[in-house]
Amino acid sequence: MVKNTSKHSVERVLLQIALNLNARTPTSQHYQKLIDALQQVLPCDASALFILDHQQHLVPVAMYGLSNEVLGRTFLPELHPRLKTILASRKPVRFAANSDLPDPFDGLLSDDPHHKIDVHACMGCSLYVEDTLVGALTLDAQAIGAFKSVDDFTVETFATLAAGIVRNISLFEALNKANHQQQSINKVLIDEARNRGGKLVGISPQIKKLLANIKMVAKSNYAVLISGETGTGKELVAHRVHAQSLRYDKPMVYVNCAALPESIAESELFGHVKGAFTGANSHRAGKFELADGGTIFLDEIGELPLLLQAKLLRVIQQGEVQRVGADKNNLIDVRIIAATNRDLNKEVSEGRFRSDLFHRLNVFPIQVAPLRDREGDIPVLIGHVLDTIRTQFQLKTLHIHPQALQQLERQSWLGNVRELEHTLMRAGLRAMQEQGNQIELHHFTSDLILESNAVKASQAENSQASALLPLESTPMRSAVEAYQKQLIEHALQQSGGVWAKAAEFLQMDRGNLYKMGKKLGL
Repeated sequence: MVKNTSKHSVERVLLQIALNLNARTPTSQHYQKLIDALQQVLPCDASALFILDHQQHLVPVAMYGLSNEVLGRTFLPELHPRLKTILASRKPVRFAANSDLPDPFDGLLSDDPHHKIDVHACMGCSLYVEDTLVGALTLDAQAIGAFKSVDDFTVETFATLAAGIVRNISLFEALNKANHQQQSINKVLIDEARNRGGKLVGISPQIKKLLANIKMVAKSNYAVLISGETGTGKELVAHRVHAQSLRYDKPMVYVNCAALPESIAESELFGHVKGAFTGANSHRAGKFELADGGTIFLDEIGELPLLLQAKLLRVIQQGEVQRVGADKNNLIDVRIIAATNRDLNKEVSEGRFRSDLFHRLNVFPIQVAPLRDREGDIPVLIGHVLDTIRTQFQLKTLHIHPQALQQLERQSWLGNVRELEHTLMRAGLRAMQEQGNQIELHHFTSDLILESNAVKASQAENSQASALLPLESTPMRSAVEAYQKQLIEHALQQSGGVWAKAAEFLQMDRGNLYKMGKKLGL
């Protein structure tokens, strides 16, 4: 049967292929549709579409008129000279009927049950996406000279469409893979954040009240301000609020406000667009956009500079962020949890924290009690930490001696739960080093002595500082100059009256020290 190869027929088929590509999500079915369309307008008995994989092997993805065996094979161009020749040219390649190069499909035409019919006409075209070789298209026929009436332009057009399909499907599959991978990563990060959050351990009235407050506010969207000394577990409280909220399956993004460099803090929080400043080589989402739909935890909120406080207030009020350098805002839905070890009321009264931002954050305040005020919690916390150590080091038993426990209960724990945890871990390591299964008092000795010395040193330092402070109203400048004079006199005394050595003692330039001394009358 002679197939219609008129211009009108080819154009109609090509138009249909283009419409199919635009109307549907690209899938591997488009490969076969292209081959089926090709059969409508070209006089071939068999055709195949190959993709070049990362090992430079040709993998058949669609075919017509060939045995299904072909789909299970991989073709190495080095072993198939005709395929190698096709790949080496960017133009269609035609092989003579009497070519001595073996055809890769000889004996594989599906019309022959014995697989013995040889191919007598063969041509093909490589597939390129820009300058990248991505595959090949092959056409075969049993009749000699079957492709004489087929011009190269028609074959090139089909090859270009095939390359476009390969590119679109590859991009779509890559996006799907990246999306799936990102969802998996997000799930892992959320799970890790929950596990890293740890537990709020205790039986004291203070811890029971804390847990009740968390339960009360968690399911709302209210902003929460967590206050407490360093090491009391404010981050654990934030994790628990998020875990019990309606946003538990969304991310909780952590921001340490104290560690934000002021020069890039706005970009870190709100993002930036490409070219917004030197080094902004691409668009970047800020922490608030990353937390969209979930929670943002602003730790050490009291350390945030006043300029950023104003911008944070605008985000809370308007529910939208503007990236640095952008001319439009992005709407966000973020629940805010903040934490501080400062007295924000005092910070507001002294002008270091905006009162309007404080009231926006302080919708539901939660105060975390220091460890010294938590009645009966130290033994429970010790049991929890020992359980963690046993699990980490795969120990059958690890206990604490009653005398050591009593001593730990008498400590002031200025570093709160974190200090207790670290102290106990160090003592546990010492006990394990001695091949023991019980932590005794001497395993803590250095830590407890260090704490005692630290208290004494702190008291002595405070006493010395008090001696330098004036008892009556004094101009600050004269008080500072008086101290500078005493300091230089002390340095000269320590250095035998040699100015160079005194400057070295005070770690300053000799000339500057001499000028200062002259100014102070020394």
